[in-house]
Amino acid sequence: MQTKRTPMRMCLGCSEMKPKKELVRIVRSAEGEVSVDLTGKKPGRGAYLCYDPACLQKARRSRRLERAFGAAISDAVYASLEEALHKDA
Repeated sequence: MQTKRTPMRMCLGCSEMKPKKELVRIVRSAEGEVSVDLTGKKPGRGAYLCYDPACLQKARRSRRLERAFGAAISDAVYASLEEALHKDA
């Protein structure tokens, strides 16, 4: 019997490939709204970050989320990301 392949995604902060379940997903909807997707199932363009607050700070400083989505990211989105990271850590 074949083993099931684990989906891998790259963290925008540390640029490491990690299993999808170990990362938090940020999604941009078709309307352009950016939000945190804790379920991993919202429709739209997704980007991933580790649950490490240092990765969030690195991605914020280098504006990697803005580049990934091609849109400005509000401080409210960064605040909800920090809250999600501290809740699971």
